[in-house]
Amino acid sequence: MRALAARIEARTPAHRDRAVDGLRALALLAVPTGHWMLGGFTRDDGGALHNASPLASFGFFAPVSWVLQMLGIFFLVGGYASVLSYRRHRGATGTWLRGRIARLGRPVLGVTAVWALLLPVLYAVGVPGTTLRTGSTLVIQPLWFVGVYVAVTALTPYCVRASRRTGAWAAAPLIACVAVVDFLRYGPYAEAVPSWVSLLNLLPGWLFAYQLGVCWGEKRIGRRGGAVLLAGGTVLFAVLLLVFHYPASMVGVPGEARTNSHPPSLLVLALAAAQSGAAILLRDRIGRLLRRPALWAPVVVVNLSAMTILCWHQTAMLAAAVPASFLGTVAGLTGAPDSLGWILARLAWLPVFAGLLILIGRYTRAFEAPWGKVTALRRAVAGVLAAGFAVFALGLA
Repeated sequence: MRALAARIEARTPAHRDRAVDGLRALALLAVPTGHWMLGGFTRDDGGALHNASPLASFGFFAPVSWVLQMLGIFFLVGGYASVLSYRRHRGATGTWLRGRIARLGRPVLGVTAVWALLLPVLYAVGVPGTTLRTGSTLVIQPLWFVGVYVAVTALTPYCVRASRRTGAWAAAPLIACVAVVDFLRYGPYAEAVPSWVSLLNLLPGWLFAYQLGVCWGEKRIGRRGGAVLLAGGTVLFAVLLLVFHYPASMVGVPGEARTNSHPPSLLVLALAAAQSGAAILLRDRIGRLLRRPALWAPVVVVNLSAMTILCWHQTAMLAAAVPASFLGTVAGLTGAPDSLGWILARLAWLPVFAGLLILIGRYTRAFEAPWGKVTALRRAVAGVLAAGFAVFALGLA
């Protein structure tokens, strides 16, 4: 391990922004950790698995979601990295964008095509159809992020232009849009507002932190701006919770009528602002910390496997839960997440999920590499399989 860390250190360019990579790695690892801790299963009398969440039984778990919901940080560093990459490809915006989309799309195509092939095989060996439906929704859920990320990435040239004209104020209209939509869907006239209005928050809600990242990369936000974001986001977060009674959980809770994350509410943007401010203020300290090869090496590994982690972490959990469902009720795995014992047992399962993800990643990380030698026919077949699985899973959702 020391030799590997030394090799990674030797290959790291001197100009590499280690703090930004460290923040991205932290946000990436929060995704599987959050899904593994805040999602569980129940097993019915027929041995089939159904989705369940400890949030339905434990209200004190809501603050945990404030820590594990780090998509604001991910979009922040995504905007920062995109603007640096965009500068290097100035004059070739189309080529730059196609390259970014391909890097995001290949792993998604891979996981959905593989699951399309797995479903009939698993059904044939006796896995209940209900379990397969549960697994399909879990696999497809994190992939919404990729579509949104592609959309905001395509807006990078406009984000750069807005940043150069108005600085950090370029993000203000986005938070204002979300506030207006929230007022419409939760205000005194909410009953007269059609449900589709909430979808108007989807793009500005996630573009907010991305725009902040672009401004950061354009050096239009410094430490003073970071302090304003941290303080302002924290105050807004507290006001929305205590005065306007927004749901405390940052992820959906079964049985609750309101959710903060799908699409993002103003509370999500308040948290993203506070997280972004903290990240900007801690950047230099994080950069100095990651000068240590032993800490820098895992950051590099996580960043190189970003899409593999995002696309396959739910499969890793299912790889443990589905076989266990044939054994009966297993604490922390197929048992209902409604006791403190479940929480302790689930914590013990986390290293198993991580090990399974590493094992799966050894074979699936190839989907992140360019498919130069793959024929057009194979790409077409993979596309058809992926589309079929997506239609199946989204139809269930």
